[in-house]
Amino acid sequence: MSSVTFSPLYRQIRDRLVHSLQSGEWRPGEAIPSELELAARYGVSQGTVRKAIDALAAENLLVRRQGRGTFVASHHEARAQFRFLRLRPDEGEARQPTSRFLDCRRLRAPVEIARALELKAGDSVVTIRRLLEFDGVPTVLEEIWLPGAPFRGLSAERLTAYSGPLYALLETEFGTRMIRASERLRAVAAGEGEAVALGVQTGTPLLLVDRVSQTYGDKPVEVRRGWYLTRDHHYFNELS
Repeated sequence: MSSVTFSPLYRQIRDRLVHSLQSGEWRPGEAIPSELELAARYGVSQGTVRKAIDALAAENLLVRRQGRGTFVASHHEARAQFRFLRLRPDEGEARQPTSRFLDCRRLRAPVEIARALELKAGDSVVTIRRLLEFDGVPTVLEEIWLPGAPFRGLSAERLTAYSGPLYALLETEFGTRMIRASERLRAVAAGEGEAVALGVQTGTPLLLVDRVSQTYGDKPVEVRRGWYLTRDHHYFNELS
């Protein structure tokens, strides 16, 4: 006998709101309609809409602003940037690093990358190598892989000319918003390539962070590998 699973009404409204976000009806940084307007639109109570919006705010898809309304979250906001960069200085306040792009190429996806991005082996991908520097000190070496089709036109020149966070560029110019990510961490010793890029000796302890980022619909759109020099920094996370 098959069973039927019922979704609470607020979850159904939450899913319809996500569909509107995914379709681009409301762009990152824009205000969404009021709770009353949405309640009338979907034929539900204002309380149901509020609960759905609360769920999306908890998922960092929407942002409530006191006295102004509810807005679509954007990677341009500082709070969003620190969601995906968990490196903190041992002393002082957390701050944004500067990016130095080392390479940007378009090539055929290796088997491992294609599998992680749910592509066919040999599909086009964009690979980026960059350094994140704090106060001019190379601290993170990153290797980033993106599916080629959604990021057609992404080039070294375009990356270098952009001064904001990488995720904000991908959101603004290519319409791809990173919603969530999963990471794996382990301690490694710097190989020759990492040592040269980070200005340390071969064998220096590093933190290796492997990440797969997803957009709406749990679709993977980024594979990222980062070598973190934690001499003056630590990886910070809050658990609740």
